[in-house]
Amino acid sequence: MKIVKPDSKEKTLLVGFPSNGLVGTFAISYIINNLKMKQIGEIEVPDLPSTLFVEGGEILAPIRVYNKNNIFVIISDVPFNQFLADRFAVAVYQFCKKNMIKKIVIVSGMETVNQKKETPKIYALPTHPSLETLLYNHQIPKFLDGSIFGTDAAIITVFRKTKIPALVLYAECHPFFPDPEASIVAIVTLAKILDIKVDVKDIQKKIDRLRIQHRNLMEETLRVLKQQQEKQTGTPQIYR
Repeated sequence: MKIVKPDSKEKTLLVGFPSNGLVGTFAISYIINNLKMKQIGEIEVPDLPSTLFVEGGEILAPIRVYNKNNIFVIISDVPFNQFLADRFAVAVYQFCKKNMIKKIVIVSGMETVNQKKETPKIYALPTHPSLETLLYNHQIPKFLDGSIFGTDAAIITVFRKTKIPALVLYAECHPFFPDPEASIVAIVTLAKILDIKVDVKDIQKKIDRLRIQHRNLMEETLRVLKQQQEKQTGTPQIYR
């Protein structure tokens, strides 16, 4: 099969939010910093409790939009319960329609217990057949079996009914702690998809700092994930 490079004119949206191992939070934050992306807006989700963050004296909204050339990013610093996850998914879709986004890539974590200390694996779940070539070109194995809930499921549910293809990247990660190793695997995979260069040593330094900064976020994320699991009676955690 002929390898086709991504169309540099095609608008791509990356989405990150707190989930298992904070993989999406770390990976997307790194891409924002690595590409020196500029914040261009905020995303409002109905009924989201009023929350603001202060960083270096700057007031930041919990859900922000960044841009560099034809790459857009939506990143959330707050985890979503199922009700807010559905509303967030709709807000992401509305953003895509308004900005003529051609595909989106969501980064998340897949709970696993890596007893052998092997390099975490990453899998992809596409909503449209048009993304199968992308997986083949970059040798990303497909997510084959399992159950999905929460924000991941909310976004997939919305986009699988639209013409905008979505790809979810699931990196194997620790279920209870921020997982830098899984985040690095996700970043390297994203770099291949976006055709950008990344420095693995630089990634480790920045993620170690992010892990310290986001200890409280991990606790809040675990609380929300636990609530979501309890509502999924008889449904196992996402697995492969």
